Amino acid sequence: METRYHMLRPEQILKRRNECPIAYIPIGTIEWHGLHNPVGADGLQAEGLALLCAQKGGGLVFPPLYYGESRVEGLMEANSNDRESIAEAMSLPASNFSPERHPFTATEQAVNYQKLLLHILAEVESLGFEIGVIVAGHYPLIDHARAAVLQYNQRESSRRHGMLAWAFVDHLLVSDQFDCAGDHAGGWETSHLMALYPDTVDLTLLPPKGEKIVGAGGRLAPQDATAVFGLQTMEAASAVAVQEVMHRLKNKSLYFEHGRCLQEGLWRSTEKLP
Repeated sequence: METRYHMLRPEQILKRRNECPIAYIPIGTIEWHGLHNPVGADGLQAEGLALLCAQKGGGLVFPPLYYGESRVEGLMEANSNDRESIAEAMSLPASNFSPERHPFTATEQAVNYQKLLLHILAEVESLGFEIGVIVAGHYPLIDHARAAVLQYNQRESSRRHGMLAWAFVDHLLVSDQFDCAGDHAGGWETSHLMALYPDTVDLTLLPPKGEKIVGAGGRLAPQDATAVFGLQTMEAASAVAVQEVMHRLKNKSLYFEHGRCLQEGLWRSTEKLP
């Protein structure tokens, strides 16, 4: 079943939204993920996970956002110890990623991005959704997404009758299930891409295990990545995410309490909350 909002006709959207008024908003970036992975890895993973959530629990998935985040902070090309090697591999001068090349400061870029996320959440709410979920594929973006969610849920119109927003990143939901959860272009992310878009991954470009890999690392070596493991971890993350989302849909007023909208795991407990 098609769950991508932009691929559906109005009557299809209305039927799906009436069944489950949840919208997923995948966010990622354009960033180096080793020679073996595509540069759009973060957005591809976020969209793939969002689609899995919508297929499991209902709802619709909005087009992924690849642009607008800080290009001077939380970026391999700008901040990693390998940044010069990455620039060389891309046939670019390392200075291309210096703050001086951008019209906005790091703080301005962060604020602008959070404003963009707030704008997107408002757009999604205007289209009739009760829960808006930002799915962060690029790990540093979860902080910006959570900041936007907190601010969005503070609006008086949201608290009275509007949409409840939430944000999550896959590895934090399943860190208790997998000891290798979360990495950058290591076995975790590479396995996801092999499961989602196998043609975009080329493990033959990797050096022998144990040798340094430019701009990649994690507890699971990318040479050990498999599509089977990628699907297993995404299935696990989507299962938790759907539980979180459905609990929010059924208990919106609870999550509008101050300091509660980002709290996770309430669905696991049957105890009455204060």
